[in-house]
Amino acid sequence: MSSFAPAPVLFISHGAPTFATEPATLGPLLRNLGQQLHDVRAVLVVSPHWQTRGVEVMTTATPVTVHDFGGFPAALYQLQYPAHGQPQLAEEVAQLLTEAGWPVTHDTQRGLDHGAWVPLMHLLPQADVPVFQVSMPYNLNPASALQLGRALSAMRAQGVLVLASGSMTHNLYEFRQLGAAAEDYAIEFTQWVRDKVRSHDTDHLIDYRRLAPHAQRAHPTEEHFLPLLVALGAVSADEPVQVLNGGVDHRVLSMESYAWGVA
Repeated sequence: MSSFAPAPVLFISHGAPTFATEPATLGPLLRNLGQQLHDVRAVLVVSPHWQTRGVEVMTTATPVTVHDFGGFPAALYQLQYPAHGQPQLAEEVAQLLTEAGWPVTHDTQRGLDHGAWVPLMHLLPQADVPVFQVSMPYNLNPASALQLGRALSAMRAQGVLVLASGSMTHNLYEFRQLGAAAEDYAIEFTQWVRDKVRSHDTDHLIDYRRLAPHAQRAHPTEEHFLPLLVALGAVSADEPVQVLNGGVDHRVLSMESYAWGVA
């Protein structure tokens, strides 16, 4: 029997890569949250920046920091997040997913994409907890994202924190437009999602594209929203959620994030 208390589950909006050096409102909230994390054995990250045909599990022992973006300030490309991997626990995850019916392969060379290391620079700045990633299949949808989270939930009993990294809103077509005030649609969409998350209303969240206000504008494509469903699949319906109100960066990027299982 594991001696670990169930590890937390987080949904973190990682926004633009500049979040690494511009913590704004969410950064200090994550730093404070990280100080409350105890006995975490490893961090399992699901990020929209690693999409594959089936599910792949990162078994890299010493993952590099991948700067998988372009057109940003030069300082961002110098940042490193030197956390170790955790091949043994990654193998356990691969076995769990296989037993749950997911086609799984291993990647022994994969590094940490910015959906992993950017939020972790604020959450666990010392990079002293091992990190590994599980990919998102290209054909993932809200219902299957929830199933993926359910398959991963067993790792919480092994002291593995599940970090679903995405964005509450992610319209990059509007990202570089001028203006300072947060767009109303980003606020309204965030408020709708918050209400459904608090009540663990997975039925409405699965159907968010039809039911949520401004869903198509908030997410022209949905890969950055699906990690939220992964997180919800990894928690029980009666687990209270802590809302991290990160505000809205760059007018359109809602940084709202959630935490479950944090004492």
